[in-house]
Amino acid sequence: MKWFAPIPLSIKLPLLAAAMMVLVGTVASQQVLRSLAQVQDARIQELARMHVEGLSVALGPLVLRHDIWEVYDTLDRAAQGSEGRRMVLTAVADERGRVLAATDPRRVPMDSDIAALASDAVALDDLSVDGASNILSLLAPLTYQGRTVGQIATELDVADLLSERRQALLYLIMGNAIAIGFLSMAGFLAIRRMLKPVTTLARQMTETKGEPHPIPAADIPRGDGELARLARTYNSMVGAVAAKAEAERRLAERERFVALGRLSSSLAHEINNPLGGLLNATDTIRSYPDRPEVVRQSADLLDRGLRHLRDVTRATLDQNRMDPETRALTSDDFEDIKLLIQPEVSRLALDLEWSVDPAAVIGCSLSAGPVRQIALNLLLNACSAAGQNGCVGLMARTTDGNLSLEITNTGASMPQAALDRLLGDGPLLPGGGVGLRLVRDLAKTMGGAVCHAQENGVTRVTVTLPASWEARDAKG
Repeated sequence: MKWFAPIPLSIKLPLLAAAMMVLVGTVASQQVLRSLAQVQDARIQELARMHVEGLSVALGPLVLRHDIWEVYDTLDRAAQGSEGRRMVLTAVADERGRVLAATDPRRVPMDSDIAALASDAVALDDLSVDGASNILSLLAPLTYQGRTVGQIATELDVADLLSERRQALLYLIMGNAIAIGFLSMAGFLAIRRMLKPVTTLARQMTETKGEPHPIPAADIPRGDGELARLARTYNSMVGAVAAKAEAERRLAERERFVALGRLSSSLAHEINNPLGGLLNATDTIRSYPDRPEVVRQSADLLDRGLRHLRDVTRATLDQNRMDPETRALTSDDFEDIKLLIQPEVSRLALDLEWSVDPAAVIGCSLSAGPVRQIALNLLLNACSAAGQNGCVGLMARTTDGNLSLEITNTGASMPQAALDRLLGDGPLLPGGGVGLRLVRDLAKTMGGAVCHAQENGVTRVTVTLPASWEARDAKG
């Protein structure tokens, strides 16, 4: 039945209904044919009984006297009657079974044994139109005044009864076929119409490329039936999903702006500090233009300060540009992350442990944007959790052919709400950010996994990402 499974429900149900009608029609046809056969058997038995009884009355005295010519004459006159047309052959024998006369003397000679003619004959009560042959053979006793004086063998032509049965069977088959075809088509149209909301629902769920769309109001059945409630419930679910997606998008934007605000505050200090030195260098150049060594030292200071500002600005732009996923990940991306996190590290006087394996980064073909976002979000949370004078670390290496990012921090362990955001897929509870959930969603989209561990006062979050798109597809 495996071939039956892919067939649409709108076709399955009419097919099942047609099969049931075929079954019912077959059973009904068998009953009709059985009833017809019983009626025909009763008719042929009644006709044969009348024939035998009539001959017994007429031939009894003649058989006792062995009056052969009178027996033959009586049989000949009986064959001329209407019932005689069905009796194609009749033979009469005496008590010893010797034939006295027959309607066809050449076939059944006089004084022959009647058993040769009635070899396959049956008794009167067993006479039945079974369809095996157009001729039925009957052997019955010839009784006169309560005494058996001989035997009567008769062959009956039942070709018309068999033709009637075949004609009835043909009519039944044609009638059933027409009725089944008509009812199947009507059932198909009715069931297809009734299942139209289900078909529309399936199409909306499977042909929208992952973005569900509500069912148009015109396609929702009228009333308050099950299908109508199903369609309205689906539309409510679509609205809830859209609202949830919009809320998560706004939360993600808010989290992004929060992170940008934290970075901007730290970067303002990072930029403001060298600006004082740069302004002092320009004042020195203006004050001592005639002293080349002073001008050279001030120019070197200006160059170092401007290069530092350029690096900070470039890293900030790379982190927040609109198309970060179009560029492959390189070791420079981790240097940018280190540069971006440095102000936060300096502000909290943190001990930063940084270990990036260039070979692991070069050997992968991941997009820079998601990896940078994952690392930066986790490092910002790690800095906040480590607190003043804590320790934060990042290790990027290759593990079993995958890129492994391990972010560690000292300080308090991660709250359960934060763990739910980082490791779970449940709805976000109000009152928290979505940075950790964003990390999980990005890792899951890239075919990776996120793990968390707390050992000896150190929180360790490990993000494992497939090193290539082929590995990611194989894993998915």
